[in-house]
Amino acid sequence: MYTRWANKNNYLVKELDYLEGEEAGLKSVTFEIIGSNAYGYIKSEKGVHRLVRISPFDSGGRRHTSFASVEVLPEISDDIEIEINQDDLKVDTYRASRCRSDNILIKLLQLLELRIYQQIL
Repeated sequence: MYTRWANKNNYLVKELDYLEGEEAGLKSVTFEIIGSNAYGYIKSEKGVHRLVRISPFDSGGRRHTSFASVEVLPEISDDIEIEINQDDLKVDTYRASRCRSDNILIKLLQLLELRIYQQIL
């Protein structure tokens, strides 16, 4: 289904891993969809999908249900430069509850995380 969509929309599909099913079909497949904004279009497909069909091999004509878990991940290259504005940083320092004198550095603003995420995409 996803490879058909990718081919229809002129994306390149590269199969990375394929694991046959024990009896029939496939157990797991990993592939990469290459093209402009591919992650943006396909990211909403993550989750568990259900397929209900009438099997041609079942003489009773009963419905068979299959489930597929889909994970969609962006490929992040190492050449991305992220600029952090010092005004977006908020540093909270907390003292340990015991007699230790070390300070624990925690927390960056969610705004900073959002800006980094937007720069990656």
